[in-house]
Amino acid sequence: MNNKVRLTEYIKGSRLQCVLAPLFKMAEATLELFVPLVIASIIDTGIAKSDKSFILQRCGLLVLLGIIGLAFSITAQYFAASAAVSFVKRLRHALFEKISLIPFDKLDSVGTSTLITRMTSDTDSIQNGINLGLRLLLRSPFVVFGAMIMAFTVDANAAMTFVIVIPALSVVVFGIMLLCIPLNKKVRAALDKVLCTVRESLTGVRVIRAFGKEKEQVEEFENRNSALTAIQEYTGRISALLNPLTCVIINIGIAVLIYKGAVRVNSGLLSTGAVVALYNYMSQILVELIKLANLIITITKSAACASRVRDVLALDNEENSPSFSSDENSPVVEFENVSFAYDGSNENSLEEISFKAFKGETIGIIGSTGAGKTTLINLIPSFYKTSCGAVLFRGMDVSSISKEKLRNSIAVVPQKAILFKGSIRKNLLWGNGNATDDEIYSALETAQAKDFVHEKGGLDAEVEQNGRNFSGGQKQRLTVARALIKKAEVLILDDSSSALDYATDAAMRKAISEKYPETVKFIVSQRTSSIMHADKIIVLEDGKAEIGTHDELMKTSEVYREIHLSQFDGEVTG
Repeated sequence: MNNKVRLTEYIKGSRLQCVLAPLFKMAEATLELFVPLVIASIIDTGIAKSDKSFILQRCGLLVLLGIIGLAFSITAQYFAASAAVSFVKRLRHALFEKISLIPFDKLDSVGTSTLITRMTSDTDSIQNGINLGLRLLLRSPFVVFGAMIMAFTVDANAAMTFVIVIPALSVVVFGIMLLCIPLNKKVRAALDKVLCTVRESLTGVRVIRAFGKEKEQVEEFENRNSALTAIQEYTGRISALLNPLTCVIINIGIAVLIYKGAVRVNSGLLSTGAVVALYNYMSQILVELIKLANLIITITKSAACASRVRDVLALDNEENSPSFSSDENSPVVEFENVSFAYDGSNENSLEEISFKAFKGETIGIIGSTGAGKTTLINLIPSFYKTSCGAVLFRGMDVSSISKEKLRNSIAVVPQKAILFKGSIRKNLLWGNGNATDDEIYSALETAQAKDFVHEKGGLDAEVEQNGRNFSGGQKQRLTVARALIKKAEVLILDDSSSALDYATDAAMRKAISEKYPETVKFIVSQRTSSIMHADKIIVLEDGKAEIGTHDELMKTSEVYREIHLSQFDGEVTG
């Protein structure tokens, strides 16, 4: 894992805004620090001497300071918002790109729901933290210490109160901040669990209702939501101490300041305007520390979110060798004593599997649920790395081949038919962006999908999200057509005809064999009728393989024979 990932590199392109935003805020704060002195002069000179002209001049100065300060504040807000939005835009792009390059085993361990959280709410929190930080992170401390310094210019003796109050406030603010940082990380982890439950429930809503498990799902959600609420409430209670504690300290400081000021006014050592100025400076400190306290809470949340995003960006990408020099005389695909185990598993999903697939051959793969069929075919395009042994493509280990070139040579129809929102044409062009309409229709005809595409309105017919306006069988045939358009050396059909009737399945397999005679075809199926005419059949059971033709396996493989006989009587083979 790369631990040197720094989110600061995504600030490039917004550095000027990051400098200008706090500068304009500090300029506004500087003007604000002069306001108490102007008010003091109004009291000590204008009111004391009944000089209306002086009072009007100073009031005009206050208005001018307010207008200029407002202009500075608006400008600072613009630059801060621009920097924050630009930063998060680049960060999201990088995060999305990273997710597309993370190996499958890492994706499995991280989980989809947490990646969605990190792409959305976590980056939003980071954006909010940057926006507020650029405006207040320098401004608030500047006003606090600036007010203290200005107080000393008014009266050093009374201003000693500031020297005691500010360190006390700093202890409270930073103490609570240090407590909240790890708690906010726990909050985000609990939120991941809630989102995981929601995602599973929404994805499997039909299954949940079919089995009457609504009550159990609601209870699971309530449990995880209660856990999230509990940690949020605990974190909130600690965070909530910030404002009252700072207010108590400040108000005690104000009381002491007023008492000292009153004594010194009675002694003739201090003017009334000076006491008002000192009070205003203390009030400024109170306001700024409340802002700073809220900022600290926001920043701790943002820091926790930034850490989570950084963890994803620090994950290793798929290894991608630029070389690809294959041996044309070698088998197209070869497994050499391949064993594989998923991360965290103590048992192998595949055990010492060896076979060769030559040009034009059809390889059938069959076995019980969980036997390792999908795992096996996922090793061919190097979605996962073998634990032992090697998978070869044209004589080269797939781990040493450029992933782009390897996968351009392989077309995969996954077990779950996935379509994307858009048009039929747009979905099919994933297989080959340069395909003509004739090529598309040829692939649709081979996949037995041409007729219903015409009925839907042709290639420009709308595909809704996840293809929900198509039946399961229609989606499977469209995904097969998408793979065929690629015209790859290897075609992998992972149980891609499970929703088709036997006649359509047989017609599609026959058309593929006739139109793509040189393509190596891997067919994963639960039906022996779909693979019984294959050149080789791999029977998987508990990760171990028996390999042979249909006739051979009927004699030597008890597992294959049982599967075939259980289906044969009620099935028309083809």
